[in-house]
Formats: sequence, C-alpha cells, structure tokens
Amino acid sequence: MGRFGSRSRKAIPNEPALLAAAAENPGGSVAEIDPRYVDDPNGYVPPEAIRGAWLVDSSGKLTGEYQENPRHGVPQDDFSKLTDPDHWLGWLGDDPATAVRKGIEESLRAQVADAAVEWVKILETPRFLTGGRRHLEDEQVMLVTRAALAAPFALSVRTTLHGRSILQGVFSWAAVDLSSPEARKDRHWLDLDVGLDWAGERLQGRIYEIDGGDGR
Repeated sequence: MGRFGSRSRKAIPNEPALLAAAAENPGGSVAEIDPRYVDDPNGYVPPEAIRGAWLVDSSGKLTGEYQENPRHGVPQDDFSKLTDPDHWLGWLGDDPATAVRKGIEESLRAQVADAAVEWVKILETPRFLTGGRRHLEDEQVMLVTRAALAAPFALSVRTTLHGRSILQGVFSWAAVDLSSPEARKDRHWLDLDVGLDWAGERLQGRIYEIDGGDGR
C-alpha cells in the first residue's frame, strides 16, 4: 500500500471477485485493475494499470479504505533496467532502448505481420556478454568483436486477429564481427514464458552460432 498515494474511504462495491480476493488476503490489500489495459488480472499487470488498492482487515473483509495509485494511466515503455547498469551498449547504437524495442517488434512481426507493440517493460537487469581481441598494432587496445544480451520483458501487443495480448519472456540479441562493420552479423531470439537463467545459459552458444565461432 505504501507505494500508492493518498487514502480515502469509499463505498464497498458488491463485486464477488473483489470480495473473494479480499477473503484470500486477510490483513493485506486487493488491487483494482483497470480492464482498459489488462484483460487477465492473473497475468502480468503493469503498474500503470492499477487504479488503486482496497485495504483488507484481519478477517478478510474490505474496510472501505482505498488508496489511489498516482501512476494510474496508459502503460508506458520502461527500459531503465537495460540502460541504467554501467555496461557498454555502444554496439546497439546511440539509443539502445529504441534498438531493443525495434528488435522485439521485428521478432513479433516475423510471426504476425501486423503485430503492433503498445508498450515494453524490461523486468530485470539483462545478462550481458562482450568478447574481443587485442589490437594487432597496440596490445593496450582491445577491439570488441562480439556482444550479446538477454533481457526479460513484459509487453502488450495487438494484432488484427487476436486483439491485445500481454506476453512475457526473454529477448536475446547477439552480434558478431563488430570490429568489421561491413561483415557484422546480428540475430534475435524471442523466447516466451522462459526465465532469465534459461536464456542467459544459452547466450554464449548463441553468440557463436552466428558465425561458426571463428573468433573475429
């Protein structure tokens, strides 16, 4: 409850689902989800989709005390867990967040051509891999030759056939031959319903898959 704003008292709604949720959370709170942004309240719910929370007493009944969520509104992208860590992301260009978002959308459109991403949130600090070799003429200089990341995400995507879907998984991106821009090769993987450990363990193998491991 502390993450939300001011508290007020409201008439307790006669909603069976809300009352049942309260009964299952004595002494806690029950979030009120805005159905405009989330179809399945049991799946991932972005913070902005929470209107507020009802306080529940020790017997599992709503008290009538309600706390508004000041962040309530249209869900927004959040790439802070990608960009905040002190890790070199120069291989992704001047705007790593935009590059990763575009990569995710391209991966989805490879499956459904009209897929449109509404928002993306990176949920944990990604796993990163960076490899290189010493410069032939200056051993004090290291040339980055390959890099990869695995970023756990939640996102909302719309398609004509399926409407809105909220997906979770890990987006991985590997690039090789970074020291020779004309020979550079990139590959994306979009793995749904997997964890960061699973994707992180596959990063090294994937980065070498692209060019057969010639080490350039």
